[in-house]
Amino acid sequence: MSTSSTGVLVLLGAPLGNPEDASSRLRAELARADVIAAEDTRRLRRLLSELDVIPTASITSYFEANEAGRTTALIEQLYDGKRVAVITDGGMPSVSDPGFRLVKAAIDAGIAVTCAPGASAVTTALALSGMPCDRFCFEGFAPRKDGERRRLFTELSEEKRTMVFFESPRRVQETLRAMASAFGDDRPAALCRELTKTHEEIRRGGLAELAEGAEADPPRGEITLVISGWTGPDASEATPEAMAEAVAALEAAGTDRKLAMKQVATRFGVSRRDVYDACLTVRRI
Repeated sequence: MSTSSTGVLVLLGAPLGNPEDASSRLRAELARADVIAAEDTRRLRRLLSELDVIPTASITSYFEANEAGRTTALIEQLYDGKRVAVITDGGMPSVSDPGFRLVKAAIDAGIAVTCAPGASAVTTALALSGMPCDRFCFEGFAPRKDGERRRLFTELSEEKRTMVFFESPRRVQETLRAMASAFGDDRPAALCRELTKTHEEIRRGGLAELAEGAEADPPRGEITLVISGWTGPDASEATPEAMAEAVAALEAAGTDRKLAMKQVATRFGVSRRDVYDACLTVRRI
C-alpha cells in the first residue's frame, strides 16, 4: 500500500513519431512532473518544444545502459514524495523499452504507479498489416545469435496467433530469412517502418519476398514485423522433400531427431512413419 507521503510513478505513452498524436494528458503530465526520466533527453526536449510544454521538472536520462543504477535513485525520489514521469522514444515504457525494472521496484516498495496511455507500435502495425487481429502475441526483438534465433522461430512455427516482432534495420534481412526458413517462404507478413512518421511504409507479402525486398531496398528507421499465424497442415505441402527439410531444420536448431519427426508429423498432419520414410527417400537418415 502506498502512503500519502510517497510520490507517484507515471508511465507516459509517447508518440511514435508524429507529435500531433500526443494526448492532452501527456502534455499535462510532462508539465506537472517533478522528475522526468527519459530514454533520450535530446528527443524529450524536442518533443517538449513541439508540444509547447515548459517543464519545471528535473530531467534525467534513463536508458538500457544506466537503467539498473538509476532505478535506485528514482525510487529514493519517489520516497521523497516526487511525481516521477518515465518516457521513452516512442510508445509505452517497459514494453521492449526501459521502465520495467522501475515499475517492479516501485510496486515492491508500495509506491503508486499509474499510466498516461498513448501510441503503440505493436497495435498500430497489427492494425495496418491486414493480418487477423482478434488474437496475437508480441515477441519483442528476436535473439541476435543465429542459433538462438532459429530455436525461437522453430518453437513458434506452429503458433496460430498473429505474431508481432520489433527489429533493427541492420538485422531485418537475416531475421526475415530465418523466419522464411522456419515458417515457410510464403507465410504472409508485413514489414512496417517509421510508423506515423513522414516516411511511413508498409511492405506486405510472403516472408521470402519481404527478405528479397529488404536486400534490394534496405528499410531504414524503426521496424515492426507482423507475421501471420500457422493455419494448419496442407496435404499438398506434405512432400518428402518438405518433410525431410523440416526435420533437418529442427535438428539444426538442437531438437532430438525422434522429437523432430514427431513435431513434423503433427505439422503436416501425417504419421511419424511417413516422416521417417520421407527422410529415407531424400537420404536425410
